[in-house]
Amino acid sequence: MKTTAADIMTTQFTTLFPETPVPEAIRLFREAFEQEGRRLFGMIVVDKDRRLTGMLSMYDILLYLQPKHIHVWGAMEDLEIAGVINTAGNRLKSILVGDIMTPGVVTVGPNANLMMVLNVMIKKHVRRLPVVEDHKIVGIVYISDLFNNLLERISD
Repeated sequence: MKTTAADIMTTQFTTLFPETPVPEAIRLFREAFEQEGRRLFGMIVVDKDRRLTGMLSMYDILLYLQPKHIHVWGAMEDLEIAGVINTAGNRLKSILVGDIMTPGVVTVGPNANLMMVLNVMIKKHVRRLPVVEDHKIVGIVYISDLFNNLLERISD
């Protein structure tokens, strides 16, 4: 019976480096979907020793793309959206993953029980939870995998 983070974590995952250009990260998001058959909404960022330094999520990228003063634009009915998107896309070309990633990521150890993993994911509002052992990333728990595991248990 699966009872720990190690039991349900995924050990095959794409990682990024802080020095990776964001357009390359976006390409890897697409590529990971094609290879893994799973839509990725975030990736782990590691240093050269595979120590966790942060996470880059779709949200981080979208937050960067969002115009800073959008709240004063009103209904934006007369906004030329293509120009805004092109400008944001051009700005993104010179940005590195480390510039926009979320540092200080919440983690669990491989022996964390599933109820602790569930508690952390709910309280911290995270969908991906890196599993770290001896300061190195060994896996990742996706909320969908946790959800499916728990559903299997209650439906038996």
